[in-house]
Amino acid sequence: MTFQRKDAYNVAVVGATGAVGTEMILTLEQRDFPVAELRPLASSRSVGKTVSFRGKQITVQELTKDAFDGIDVALFSAGGSRSVEFAPAAVKAGAVVVDNTSAFRMEPDVPLVVPEVNPEDIEQHHGIIANPNCSTIQMVVALKPIYDAVGIVRVVAATYQSTSGAGAKAVHEMYEQSRALLAGGEYPPEVFAHQIAFDCIPHIPHSGGFGPNGYTSEEMKMVNETRKMFHDDAIRISATCVRVPVERGHSEAVNVQTKRKLTADAARELLSAAPGIIVLDNPDEHLYPLATIAAGKDPVYVGRIREDISQENGLDMWVVSDNLRKGAALNAIQIAEHLIGLERPPCMIL
Repeated sequence: MTFQRKDAYNVAVVGATGAVGTEMILTLEQRDFPVAELRPLASSRSVGKTVSFRGKQITVQELTKDAFDGIDVALFSAGGSRSVEFAPAAVKAGAVVVDNTSAFRMEPDVPLVVPEVNPEDIEQHHGIIANPNCSTIQMVVALKPIYDAVGIVRVVAATYQSTSGAGAKAVHEMYEQSRALLAGGEYPPEVFAHQIAFDCIPHIPHSGGFGPNGYTSEEMKMVNETRKMFHDDAIRISATCVRVPVERGHSEAVNVQTKRKLTADAARELLSAAPGIIVLDNPDEHLYPLATIAAGKDPVYVGRIREDISQENGLDMWVVSDNLRKGAALNAIQIAEHLIGLERPPCMIL
C-alpha cells in the first residue's frame, strides 16, 4: 500500500488518556515527529479532558468511526476490541494504523514489526501495521544480532514484568497494597488474581488464561510473534511470564542455543554495536541492567552475558527495557518514522 509522504502529518492517538497513549504523545514530541495536527481520541468518559503537546493543551475527542477524517497516521492503544471495531474505519478514511494491541498481530497480511529487527516488512502493509507484545519486543531486539551472526536453534525465556503492563489501576493496587500490609492491614487483590505486593505471580493472562498446553496467552505471544518477525518457524521457543512488584520496566532471563558457537566476549561486542541496545555488563562492579535504570529510557539494556555451562553453543543474558516506551509507544512511533521515511536514531532518551 503506497503511503503519500509530505512535510507534516495529521496524527490520531487512540486511547490518548491511557498509560501507553500518554507515552505515545510524549514520544511524538520528544522525537520531533512532524505533526501538523494531533487528534487525541478516547472513550466518551474522557471527552473534554486535555493532553499536553508542544506546550499546548489539546482537547480529547470521542473515538467514533467518523473521527479519522484527514488523519494520515493513527496510533492505536485502547484495547483489542476497540482496534477491531475502529481500525478498519481509520484505514477506510485514508490513515495507516499502527496498532499496539494483539488484535491483528498474527494476521497473515498484517506486518508485525520491530524496526531494529524487520523494518522491511513495513512496506507490505495494507493499512494496518501491528506493534508486538512488550516482552517480545525487547527480547527480539537482543536476539536479532545473534540470529544474524550465528543462527538460533532454541530460546528459553523467563520474564519479570512490571505492574504498569497491566495498567494504571494495577500500579495503584501494588502501592496501596504495599502500604496496607506494611501498616499491618489488608488490601484484597482486585486487578490481580493474587497479592502482588512482596510477591511474584506466574500468570499474566491479558486476553486469555492458560491454554490447553499449559502456557498463558502472554507466553504464546512471545513464541508466535518471535517466529513471525524472524520469518523462521523452526526456532524452538519456550517462555514463562511472571508479574513482579515493580512499577515500570520488564526484565527477562533469556537462554539462547545458537547454531554455531558464539563466545560471551563476541556476543558483548556484537550486541554493543547493534542498534537500540546498550550493554551493561560488569558484574564485578555490580553493573547490570535494572528496571530502575530502564524506566523512562529508550534502549534495550543487556547484561549478565555468559556462556551456558549446561549445553554447547549456549548463551545466557539478562534483558531489561521500559515496557511503556520501547515495549509500546516508542516502537509504534519508530514504525511510523520508517513509514514516512524519517531518519531517527533508535535511542534518543538514554
